[in-house]
Amino acid sequence: MSDPGAAGPLPVIRAHYADILCQLATEQGVTRTELLAAAGIRVSMLSHPENLITVEQFTALCREALARTTHPGLGLEYGRRLKFTTHGSLSQAAISCDTLEQALTVLIKYFRIRFVYMELEFFTEGDDAVVQLRLSHEFEDLYRFNVEVVMASLMDVNQLLFGSRLLDSGVCRLDYPEPAHGALYRALFGDRVSFSAGANQLRFHKQFLDLPISLSNPVTRRVAEAQCEEEMRSLEAATSVSSRVLRLLEAVKGGRLPDLESVARQMQVSSRTLRRQLSREGVRYQALVETIRHRRALELLRRGQLSIDDIADGLGYSDPSNFGRAFRKWEGVSPTAWRARYLRER
Repeated sequence: MSDPGAAGPLPVIRAHYADILCQLATEQGVTRTELLAAAGIRVSMLSHPENLITVEQFTALCREALARTTHPGLGLEYGRRLKFTTHGSLSQAAISCDTLEQALTVLIKYFRIRFVYMELEFFTEGDDAVVQLRLSHEFEDLYRFNVEVVMASLMDVNQLLFGSRLLDSGVCRLDYPEPAHGALYRALFGDRVSFSAGANQLRFHKQFLDLPISLSNPVTRRVAEAQCEEEMRSLEAATSVSSRVLRLLEAVKGGRLPDLESVARQMQVSSRTLRRQLSREGVRYQALVETIRHRRALELLRRGQLSIDDIADGLGYSDPSNFGRAFRKWEGVSPTAWRARYLRER
């Protein structure tokens, strides 16, 4: 049976993202050809920015870059290199909006066309506007790296458009403990960074949502959004049924995950059709549910704020011992042992 958490060999990452990472690694003394060969990427694939590579190739490149360089904040530096022009139609659509709120709405809507295994959310909470990052993949070893990349990239665009105004009244919250290179975070975010905060968020006063964007242009926005829509349709057409089901399950905010019948209704197919489609991909619905439970269990254990019993209950296990058995099957150790090892190695 295939791995329900695998993305499949789909070309969904633009090659210039890999090219920028290679440039950074080269500055750290890593040979580009060796780096690409280790990641299974042909050098010619990076010859044009519109070329596409697979998720597996890109994540392999990230792992190799981390392993072969000595830069402690490689993710932060890489994120700073991803200028707003890097994201093409996505950034063009966002910066052509009238206000910051409109730009955030566009960014959240189309974020997946550039970062298929991540999800951005935007909401208001009290007096705060919140941009929250969720990582919807199983690349646990790249978790902090990916958070660093996205947060640093968002901050770079923020500085370009609004200077220091947003963060002066806000904060960057990160859901992992402060790493050894915490000083690099403060160089980027100042003193407005908080670790072990339970979520990955950029928060600022919601009064800034009405800030006008100097590059606003309705014609440019329509053209760029049309390009984003086309890319989104292509991405959806190339995405497996199991991947779409996983995204729906990931979008559930806490509580018990829905049954197959509920998900089928959301996908506008019968439960029988959905079951058959998943079967053709060699995947069972319950396996997808367990994939989400596994991801959330690791996330909650990494935060270290809840007891094992509370985590089990939040994941929908009526008996904590059932959660313990499931977790040992996933990771080979108990939840308590996994958390202790994570805290030692961070």
